[in-house]
Amino acid sequence: MSAITRRRLVRGAATLAGGAVGIGATASLARRLGWLAPDAGEWFGLGEALTYGSHRALMAMHSMAREFSRSDISKVVPVNGPAPETDDYQRLLADDFTPWRLTVNGLVSRPSTFSLADLKRLPSRSQITEQTCEEGWSFIAEWTGVPLALLLDLAGIQPGAKWVVFYPFDQWWDSVDIVEARHPQTLLAYALNQRDLPADHGAPLRVRVPRQLGYKSIKYLSRIEAVASLDHVRNGKGSQSPDEGYSWYAGI
Repeated sequence: MSAITRRRLVRGAATLAGGAVGIGATASLARRLGWLAPDAGEWFGLGEALTYGSHRALMAMHSMAREFSRSDISKVVPVNGPAPETDDYQRLLADDFTPWRLTVNGLVSRPSTFSLADLKRLPSRSQITEQTCEEGWSFIAEWTGVPLALLLDLAGIQPGAKWVVFYPFDQWWDSVDIVEARHPQTLLAYALNQRDLPADHGAPLRVRVPRQLGYKSIKYLSRIEAVASLDHVRNGKGSQSPDEGYSWYAGI
């Protein structure tokens, strides 16, 4: 990052965090720097701009979620919601996900599909991180999968892509910005504690975003789309979460 860019980021963060400008000017600055959360029009929009903007300015790619040792792995791994009951998902589950394919499309030069076997042949990463739920419980587990950045590079993500959208087999779609998508700890996980991902934990594939609360780690992945804007993606707020009372950005 150039010195000019660093200075711009620091000044922007100071302005956002210090509250030196009004709500309208804060939103305008956040928009110019690319820090305006897609759900900023909600009642918590100013807080979103302050939190999301400050995190991006001060941490960006450099901050890492804490990683633990195997002795720290939780004896109980809670389940937050059962597997989808849709016909499509249940058929795949009955066939051990052999017919399942992950589609990667949108602003990519090489739209691609991957079977579970394809993903398991790619370079993998394992991490022992904490899954923290917004409802107050948490657990530590080992996750193994493909770095999302690797899959985006294989598909040839284009420079205009600013957001990566995750579409699952249930209603809990979501998205992250390109910084989070390229972070080395952001995984497409197919194994939990050295075993294939169980259905209730998101089989055959789930996102792991350890720098954010658990609801960002979308389960039951079906498709990934790279986009320049979230304005016209479903509700225009970047995820299902704002419609359920949660903010789009869940950084911790």
